[in-house]
Amino acid sequence: MLIIFLIAGLIVGSFLNVLVYRIHTAEELIFDRSKCPHCKKQIRWFDNIPVVSFVILKFRCRDCNEKISWQYPIVEIFTGVIFALIGWKFFVLIDTTSWFSTAYYLFIASSLITILVYDFLYLEIPSSVLWVSIFLAVVFGLYADWMIISQGSTLGILKVEPLSMYIYPGVLSAVIAFVFFFSLSFFSKEKWMGMGDAYLVILLGLILGWPEILLALFLAFFLGAIYGIIMLAMKKKKMKSQVPFAPFLVLGTLIALLFYSPIINWYFSLFISY
Repeated sequence: MLIIFLIAGLIVGSFLNVLVYRIHTAEELIFDRSKCPHCKKQIRWFDNIPVVSFVILKFRCRDCNEKISWQYPIVEIFTGVIFALIGWKFFVLIDTTSWFSTAYYLFIASSLITILVYDFLYLEIPSSVLWVSIFLAVVFGLYADWMIISQGSTLGILKVEPLSMYIYPGVLSAVIAFVFFFSLSFFSKEKWMGMGDAYLVILLGLILGWPEILLALFLAFFLGAIYGIIMLAMKKKKMKSQVPFAPFLVLGTLIALLFYSPIINWYFSLFISY
């Protein structure tokens, strides 16, 4: 079953590459055929097979022989792996309720990967993708809470803990994260953090809830610091160079979404062992 999610992720990853490019160039998102960004000739269907075509073509366009960016296979493979992990985490074949939540997280992961790639390339967060995802996260949270309350009533449970639901911890996380990032952006005049990141963490809070958002933010700053140190050591960046932070927020969120419990259990086990 996981191989199906992997293949689906490879296909979606190919589409996300196109989506990132067309949002930036304001082109038709769906109906136009893919074109080489160099010679503008339409790409043949058999040259659009994720990863495979990239290797067969030896990393070059069939028509103009210009190099194909490594972005394309990397995004395809990354999306495929994330889709497989989401299938492993959320999908249960005999539980039809898991199908809806799995579809939701697949869409959210696709949106987050789009944001990651777009911000990495253009130092900007695509607002259309962000706000559609926020709307979907709210709708999913309301639906999930309705299901929890309905099941609780069926089982005779009169009171449901707020933190065990979706909307309350989601909104709580979104507000706390937004205030923190808004403060960093406002008081530094966007030198420490961009305002787009403050809006992005609203989505991340709604996705993860409380306290999972704390792990995501910690990982984002940790990964961002490592990246910054590596870039400085390689002399690719300077201390005052602008570095996109959304990719690290997205990576932290995906890790927290998929591996929150194992990471937290491992962390606390360090103290118990002593």
